[in-house]
Amino acid sequence: MEITDLTPAERRVWDAFPLGEGVDFRQGEDEDPAQGDSWGPERTLRAEVLRELLLDGPVREGRIAGLKVWGARITGRLELRYGTVGHPVRLRLCHFEEAPDLYAAKVVALVLSDSVLPGLTAANLRAEGVVRITCCRITGPVRLQGAKLSGALFANGAHLGRPGEVPEEAVLQLGHTEVGTDVWAPGLVAHGEVHLNGAVVRNQVNLNDAELNAPGGTALHAEVLAVGTDLHAMRLRARGRINLGGARIPRSLNLAHARLSNPGGRALRASSGVIGELWLRDAAPIEGSVNLRRAQLDLLHVPPEVWPGQVQLDGLGYRVLTPHLPAEQRLPLLEREPDGYLPQPYEQLTTAYRTVGDEAAARTVQLAKLRRHRRTLPPYARLWGWLQDTAVGYGFRPMRAAGWLLLLLCTGTLAFALHHPPALKPSEAPAFNPLFYTLDLLLPIIDFGQEGAYAPVGWYQWLSYLLIVTGWVLATTIAAGVSRSLSRQ
Repeated sequence: MEITDLTPAERRVWDAFPLGEGVDFRQGEDEDPAQGDSWGPERTLRAEVLRELLLDGPVREGRIAGLKVWGARITGRLELRYGTVGHPVRLRLCHFEEAPDLYAAKVVALVLSDSVLPGLTAANLRAEGVVRITCCRITGPVRLQGAKLSGALFANGAHLGRPGEVPEEAVLQLGHTEVGTDVWAPGLVAHGEVHLNGAVVRNQVNLNDAELNAPGGTALHAEVLAVGTDLHAMRLRARGRINLGGARIPRSLNLAHARLSNPGGRALRASSGVIGELWLRDAAPIEGSVNLRRAQLDLLHVPPEVWPGQVQLDGLGYRVLTPHLPAEQRLPLLEREPDGYLPQPYEQLTTAYRTVGDEAAARTVQLAKLRRHRRTLPPYARLWGWLQDTAVGYGFRPMRAAGWLLLLLCTGTLAFALHHPPALKPSEAPAFNPLFYTLDLLLPIIDFGQEGAYAPVGWYQWLSYLLIVTGWVLATTIAAGVSRSLSRQ
């Protein structure tokens, strides 16, 4: 391109480029780039001029060239597809008429902060430094899938998509992108899906105070996302599904104070993920179901009131459960499994209580497990289970059996003290003792010689039958309870 073809505005940028100096076209600090379509030729730059400058612009020895522009209107498409740009590109507070195309380009750094764009195509981009779309307003998709960024991606305060619309294409596409440091996006507002499927972020992802709006769809799609440290999403507002299936987050997934809403659908999915700590402290009650099946966590901090009505927990493993609460407050969650009774969630909760030394709570969980399992059995098995539960609490309430035995012993002793049963052979019978006679009836493995020497009649005979039967039932259930206790040890 001949230098004589440049407009005065373009000449300013052309002359500043080899010196690495900036050109500021703004006429006031409070200008809105959204009004850029009304800016005149004095601040209009053609995309083809910028392309020529970036790919083959003049350089000066001893100076670091670079494109630095504020407040320009850029017409045409900035076409850098497959190009190699050896200089930083900084186009701040600019208005783009068409979406720049940097597909498979190589750049030093790309800064578009505070600009207004109809989209950005930069799939397979290679950036030696940072990529910034901080506070940008981008109505079309931002395509960065497959990109490799040595530095960070900054999208803090950016507004993506159109309010009230949920496009079919994700508004932020970072699928299989590799980021050398952080994805920094606190305050991001997205009207459509944010796609991080298969991305690798060497440090952290920050979505604090973000708003992700995809009602009835997927707000954040981050299956098999791998981060180096944390995924922060404190005070996140998400309308739509949060999908973190298979994600690897070694330190913490922090959703404290978050509001997750997808009524009638899945609000949060982290199945098969490996997460250091999952925090939902002070979060609003989740609207929609939660799937944590086969996830592995070190710490799970979710107050009971946050859980929704349907939670899939089968295969979920965790070492510590906080805050520490009585088992009675945790058990209702296990009733919310849509597939009905599953033993593993009870065993996992038991293990968590034993890890912190709360053996009483662990026994309460095991008792609740057996009671719920009983509801799935045929009638005869339910009856036998009910007898074990009533007698000794399935072995977890051994003192209950002692209470029953004491009650029956007192009843039989009093009844037979008031009415001695007649002796079968008066000349050979030992002296009658109502206490030991009752013990003979109750305890099948003990013989004091009383039961065989005396034969009650009338309703006392029926009382003796009752004591014999209940004694056998108690003995059997106690034996089953002791066996279960020994097997737990």
